[in-house]
Amino acid sequence: MKLKKNERRQAIQQAIENNPFITDNEVCEMFKVSIQTIRLDRTHLNIPELRKRVKLVAEHNYDQIKSIEANEIIGDLVQLKPNDTATSMIEITSDSVFSKSQIARGHVLFAQANSLCVALIHNPTVLTQESDVKFLDKVKLNDTVKAVANVINQTNKHYLIEVNSYVKDKLVFNGKFKMFYISEDELNG
Repeated sequence: MKLKKNERRQAIQQAIENNPFITDNEVCEMFKVSIQTIRLDRTHLNIPELRKRVKLVAEHNYDQIKSIEANEIIGDLVQLKPNDTATSMIEITSDSVFSKSQIARGHVLFAQANSLCVALIHNPTVLTQESDVKFLDKVKLNDTVKAVANVINQTNKHYLIEVNSYVKDKLVFNGKFKMFYISEDELNG
C-alpha cells in the first residue's frame, strides 16, 4: 500500500533522521517509488543529498584527528571515538573502478581502511607496520562503502585494529592492521 505524498515525505524525513547515511536507492526500495520521486521529496524537505549529509557530519570529526590531515583520509570520516572506534564512507566513482568491469580497485578499499586506522589513533605519528586483509566480495561503480574500525588491543607501541567494510549490509572487506605509534611525550622528549 502506497503512502500519500505528505505521509511519504514525513516517513522519508524520519528515515533519514534515523539513518543520515541511507542512500536514495535504499529509500526508493523502502517506499516503492522512483528515484526521481525520492529526490523531489528530499528537495521539498530541504534534505541534502547523501554526499552533502556525509560531509556535514565528517567536518565535525576532522578536528579530533592528530595523526593525519583531513584531506589525507580516503573517504569521509563520519564517526570518531579516538583510540576506540571510527567509521568512514566512500562512494565508488568512475576513477576508482576498472573501466572494463566497473569493479572497484582493491587499493581504494585498502586505502580507506588504512587511513581510517591512522586517523583513529590519537597520537601525532602513526604508521602501518603490518596488515592482513581479505577482499570478500566485489564492490561496483556507485556503491557506497562504509568502513568500521575497532581497536582490538593496545600496547605501549602498537594498536591492533580490525576494519570491516560493508556495501549496504554485505561484508566486502576485512582487515587487521598493526599500527605503530609515537606519543607526544616521546616526540618531545
